[in-house]
Amino acid sequence: MCEPKALAEQLMAIREQGFRACKVGWGPFGRQSDAMDEQMVRAAREAIGSEALLMVDAGASNAFWPQGFKWAVRTARMLADFGVYWFEEPLPPDNLPDYVLLRQNSPVPIAGGEVLTRRQSFVPWLQGRALDIVQPDVTKVGGISEERKIAWMAEENGIRFIPHGWNTALGLAADLHLASASRDTDMVEYLTGSPFIGDIVEKKWQLDEDGMLPIPNGPGLGISLNLDAVEKHTGQKLASM
Repeated sequence: MCEPKALAEQLMAIREQGFRACKVGWGPFGRQSDAMDEQMVRAAREAIGSEALLMVDAGASNAFWPQGFKWAVRTARMLADFGVYWFEEPLPPDNLPDYVLLRQNSPVPIAGGEVLTRRQSFVPWLQGRALDIVQPDVTKVGGISEERKIAWMAEENGIRFIPHGWNTALGLAADLHLASASRDTDMVEYLTGSPFIGDIVEKKWQLDEDGMLPIPNGPGLGISLNLDAVEKHTGQKLASM
């Protein structure tokens, strides 16, 4: 997340592309002052309008995260004033007890789980009701089959499953299929403007008129890689099949 004015400009450009949900975070958020946090959220809300969904990611999985439980509760209450849809990673990802307390005291849903690995590591978080929204990353948890099991566990415990498809076009494609197979999932997360998502596919990602991404329906994950673009961005030449 950048300074408020630059953030607003970025979000207005994204909104013009047809996106109806935007997430902001990291950068100075939670790292300078409560006043700065509020300025950034206010700028984001004004940029995307009242109808679009706004999510905030504190990025507390960062090794040098400075805040604790009291900051998280106070900030969650501020985010509620701006209609924030969820508050992501507001605490370090190894602090399960404080996540449970925060979820009980937060007026906005609490999200997390992108840094957890292996299906078994999700069990205490889901059974302990430490999250409202769980966000496993298919590239970290052992693949599509393992993430599907995590989604099932989330459903059994009344927790929403929204995949963290941030890394590559392959991860995004996998998460779109997983989302389509999950009853209460209508979003996936991905990074706009990343060459590893937008440039390396033969058919570019395109939102429909409702601001939704179509589920790829070709063989495998439904996408084909542009091998020239892969070589350009990675320096590695891949043989075509």
